[in-house]
Parts: sequence; C-alpha cells; structure tokens
Amino acid sequence: MFPPINEQMDLIRKGTADIVSEDELVKKLEKSLKNNEPLRVKQGFDPTAPDIHLGHTVGIRKLKDFQSLGHQIVLIVGDYTAMVGDPSGKNSTRPRLTREKILENAKTYEMQFFKILDKDKTEVHFNGAWFQDMKFEQIMNLAASYTVARILERDDFTKRYKAGTPISVHEFFYPLMQGYDSVAIKSDVELGATEQMFNLLAARNVQREYGIEPQVALTMPVLEGVDGKSRMSKSTGNYIGIDEPAKNMFGKIMSIPDEIILKYFTLLSDLSIAELKDIENKLIDPNFNPIVLKKQLGRDIITQYHSAEQAQQAQEEFENVFSKNKIPDDIEEIKLTGDDIGDQLIKLLTKYKLTASNGEARRMIKQGAVKINNDKVSDQEMLLKDSGEYIVKVGKRRFAKFII
Repeated sequence: MFPPINEQMDLIRKGTADIVSEDELVKKLEKSLKNNEPLRVKQGFDPTAPDIHLGHTVGIRKLKDFQSLGHQIVLIVGDYTAMVGDPSGKNSTRPRLTREKILENAKTYEMQFFKILDKDKTEVHFNGAWFQDMKFEQIMNLAASYTVARILERDDFTKRYKAGTPISVHEFFYPLMQGYDSVAIKSDVELGATEQMFNLLAARNVQREYGIEPQVALTMPVLEGVDGKSRMSKSTGNYIGIDEPAKNMFGKIMSIPDEIILKYFTLLSDLSIAELKDIENKLIDPNFNPIVLKKQLGRDIITQYHSAEQAQQAQEEFENVFSKNKIPDDIEEIKLTGDDIGDQLIKLLTKYKLTASNGEARRMIKQGAVKINNDKVSDQEMLLKDSGEYIVKVGKRRFAKFII
C-alpha cells in the first residue's frame, strides 16, 4: 500500500523548511508500513477571507504529496479558532470576526481545497464540532496543559509584552485550541508555515497532556508575492488568486522577479528533484533567458487551476499584447457621460478601477506607466472632454476604451 520509507521521505522533504523531528517521522512511517495503516496528516485553516491564493496552496500541495503516498489527509476548518485569530507574526490583536462571516468564507475554502486534493480521500472537520459543546471544566483542563511562561516564549508575544502593546487573554488560547484540534483528530503529522512552528510544537505538548503520542511538526516556507519581497497577501496586493481568470494569473506570473522562479517551481509544481536541478542550472546560465521558464511556470500553474487549453490561450494573449504591443480582444468599453466628461483622467482611472486610488493613478502617470492611444501621459491634470475613443493602458495589464 505504501512506498518504501526512503522514497516517502524524499518526497516529504522536497520544499519543506523544518521537520520536528525526522527521526520521529521515520518511526511513524515504519509503524504505518508495518501495520498497513495511513498516518493522519493535518492542516488547519482559519477562513478569515473568502478565497485563497497561491501562498495558501503551498501547504495544501504538501498534503497532496502525503495523499499520493497513501496517507489520510485531515483538514480542520477553524470556525472557532478564526473567532480568536492566530497571533503568529502579528504585532497587535487581530480584529474578531463573526461566526456568520467565517462560515460564509469557509464555503469557498472547501471548494478551492479540492482543486488540489482528492475530495473522496480527505476528511474535513470544523473545530466548532468539539469546541461549541465544551464545558467550562474541560476548558480549564485545556488551559492547564500549558504555562504562561511557555506562551510568552513565542517571539510575537515577547515583543508585544516588552513594547507594552496590549495582549488579550483570549489570544493565549489560540495555540491551545490548535493543539486540541490535534487531540480531537489524533494527528500524526501537522503542517504549517514557518511562522506557525510555535503553534505546532505547542500542540505536541497538549497531545502529551491528553495521553496521545505527539505529532510531527512540518513547516513549509512562506511564499513571496509577485513583488518578490513580502509574503503573498491580499492586503499588500501582491497575490495570485487561484480563482482569478487565466490571463490575469499568467500576466502576474510573468511579472515575478527572476530570483524567485526556482522557489515557485519548487513549491507550486509537481516537478521532480532532477527537473528542479535542471531549472536551477538554466537560471545560472548567462545565455539563458528566464522568460522561457516563466512561461513554463505560468502554463503549469494555470493548467492546475483551469486547463491546459486556457493556459495556452493565456500565453498567446500575453505574447500578443505585451510582445507585439496589441490590444486585448476583450477590452472593456466605457461610455463617458454626464460628470465623467471633462473630469480629470486621474479620477476616471480610479472610478473605473484601472487604479486602486487617485494616489496610485498619480504615481503611475509620474512613472510613465499610463498611455492613451499608445502615447504616454505626463500631465497630472489631464482632462478628457473631446469626442472620440481613448484606448487607455495602465501598467502592463490594465486596459479600457473610454468613449465620449
């Protein structure tokens, strides 16, 4: 039922940041092989936003690796932990979400999970199933499984405590609740991002307190966004959503810095270790053009979340628009009437969502990134008032046709 231990470990190690500990994981795999029983491999997700991006898929893809090895994947949808908010990497208390909003977000999460995982071989649990009926005595028992001193060892709490930044008592419960999830589903392995290591290790301690063999903690690297600097996030706008149109995904992938091409292939594709080594060698070859690999990456990712046909179409449109300077076939037409006519271009760009704000519109004009009928706009106060058609291009990917 299961491949040999060395083959399993090679695949599990691929792209991982840390495994605590490898020796324990090998022992669990040996026991799994001996008893012909799959490991229970867990990852939790707090549905704090309505959809997921490629950064979220890094862990899910590692779950897919475990699933391909024959192990049981267990997804925890944190409808109760999301109401607390994970303090990992935060310098202030997270805003608390309503349960109604969390459940609404969870619906899209589940649909998106199964673009990667086999639904028929995946368990999904909402942690409200055990937390909503927990009695006060049980809550006290859970709280007694960890000390305040250990909680304050986590870096983010330490910094906030020393800086005098408020820490709400309910935030201390987050790692305990995540740990109890591991007790409830008898987790053998738990995955998380590198910043989640404290929570994963805390869960091991909670499991011991409840008489359960501690899980192995496995962390995955944080994926940088298209800027190549900060972690992928909707709040910073550097994300690639897995439900975005294929052409948008392809354009964003083509914009990533060369320095993170290999990391994207490693964390977001199914390439073998030998194939990844070949990509690494190509990237250090001064005569090789990295754009070839970006196109390959774009096709690979879009094929996963859309189709091979849409991936090819997205590449062809990108090449037509950006390599041959053509206008997209589906350019949006906007008829300007009333107050629009004679309004500043800056305001129109923001109103019709070609820029996120007037400030961004000004910056784009200053950088020479706004064109009308293929001519760069330099006048910050430019007005559109004369009859005609104006092909507006903002940056590399945003187009519209203004008609007066």
